[in-house]
Amino acid sequence: MENTTAQKLTALLELQAIDSALDDIKKIRGALPEEVSDLEDEIAQYETRISKFEGELKEIEESIETSRLGIKESEKLIKKYEEQQMNVRNNREYDAITKEIELQNLEMQVGEKRIREAYVRIERKQEEIEGVKTRLEERQKDLEGKRKELQQITSESEEDEQKLLQEREEAKQKIEERLLRGYERVRNNARNGLAVVMVKRDACGGCFNIVPPQRRSDIRERKKIIVCEHCGRILADVEDETEESKATRAKSRRTIA
Repeated sequence: MENTTAQKLTALLELQAIDSALDDIKKIRGALPEEVSDLEDEIAQYETRISKFEGELKEIEESIETSRLGIKESEKLIKKYEEQQMNVRNNREYDAITKEIELQNLEMQVGEKRIREAYVRIERKQEEIEGVKTRLEERQKDLEGKRKELQQITSESEEDEQKLLQEREEAKQKIEERLLRGYERVRNNARNGLAVVMVKRDACGGCFNIVPPQRRSDIRERKKIIVCEHCGRILADVEDETEESKATRAKSRRTIA
């Protein structure tokens, strides 16, 4: 059996009340969930940077080992060439071997220079790593504190939140899909999360713009879904003022006058 418009509006009001209660729980947590998420992202970036630096260190150390092997190879060649010099047959052979020895000595000097430069790079890279590790440790401590704070707040409201989430699922079943999509769209675009409101003191309960008398009359009848022409929120009903609130408002106007 299809629900009447009045029943649909009542179901929407119920869902809005549940969502508003869930919003209140989230407000208590404040910006903590976002702060925790941001810290986790920052820590991941530091860890990635450290991993990159350590990879670069490994490459530098490998280059040092390559240079050392090159120096050893040059030393072997020099020893070999010096032995050959003892058995040359003419000056031309002697000069050729001498040039080879000079070339290998030059290679050794280049290798030693590369090793010295590599150690300087290692020292700088280690300083960078230590700096990042220090910042990482600070952020990890911050994250631990924020997580504890969030856990404490969450644990205090967890039972209520789970109950409300269950009620929300049940409330959603009472609303047709098309209407529910419209509700979610308006709610997501509203700063205060209100998609369904009452008309209070002749004004929309969401944007506070005045609702004309004829429109208020139509809303009271609850025969069709009516939205605020200013903000698009669903106007579920009109909340009539009590005599006490009317008297208070009149008194306020006289005071201002």
